[in-house]
Amino acid sequence: MLVIHNVSKTYNNKTKACDRINLTIEPGDIYGFIGHNGAGKTTLLKSIAGIINFDEGDIQIFGYSIQDDPLNAKRQFAYIPDNPDIYETLTGIQYLDFIADVFDIPLDRRSDAIDRYATMFEIKDVLSNPISSYSHGMKQKIVIMSALIHQPKALLLDEPFVGLDPKASYLLKEVFKDMVSKGSLIFFSTHVLEVAEKLCNKVAIIKNGKIVANGLTEDVIKDESLEQIFMELLNES
Repeated sequence: MLVIHNVSKTYNNKTKACDRINLTIEPGDIYGFIGHNGAGKTTLLKSIAGIINFDEGDIQIFGYSIQDDPLNAKRQFAYIPDNPDIYETLTGIQYLDFIADVFDIPLDRRSDAIDRYATMFEIKDVLSNPISSYSHGMKQKIVIMSALIHQPKALLLDEPFVGLDPKASYLLKEVFKDMVSKGSLIFFSTHVLEVAEKLCNKVAIIKNGKIVANGLTEDVIKDESLEQIFMELLNES
């Protein structure tokens, strides 16, 4: 379970990117995180991942506090940022082996996972090439593979479908469904509201650092679409 309790983050002593945020993401959830640019989505995701410090509150990942026990907390999840900045001097397979080493993944298990996902995402023939030669979409696929090979209990993603071709996007959605069926949880931000509405069983909408709506997708949207609800909340003063 991912529990975000009263989390606040202020930049430059004036800009409150996150304002007392409370969310609970449970095993089996595909939880969509919606908001306009600058609403606080990336700040919260980076706070959960332990990349930036937050000012107040606590974040627990399967019982481990990202502040008090960051090493054990980080063993529970994988984080995929919105821009795949990775070690471009490495080849694809070297990068995947590096990540597998970090998480102590046995050679047989990592080999099976790499083969499965490289075949799925159709990049098996370029794994021996340097990452610097990859397109943006290929880099995104490598980052996704690196997140999946250690079978995380929680998957955190910032705009995961950006840069992916339609087939890869479809396959990633199927991976999400398979993961949550086995007890993992997924929390991701997206601007693609149609995807969130169809894929996510729960959603949260953030506006100016505050959660303005959250819960079961069907309860949030009621008889409208997620796009309509989002625009209504965005236009409220």
